Amino acid sequence: MTEVGSPHISHPRIMVLGVQPGNPPFRIVEIDGEVVGEAKALTDVLEAAAAYGITVHDADDPDVVRWVGGDKFTWSPR
Repeated sequence: MTEVGSPHISHPRIMVLGVQPGNPPFRIVEIDGEVVGEAKALTDVLEAAAAYGITVHDADDPDVVRWVGGDKFTWSPR
């Protein structure tokens, strides 16, 4: 039985970390807890996921992708 008011904590397979300074800036991508590469745009995240057999239908679904330090539109340092 699920208690009312208990928070749902998702553990998505894909985690996109905050923007790192660089030319151009990039974000580290982890899949299943392992660093798999850098992303400079959303398409890079989707390509990395596909390489690991993950199809992303909704990049805003927190059960699929966790965006740290921004969202799918955050690709430059604040």
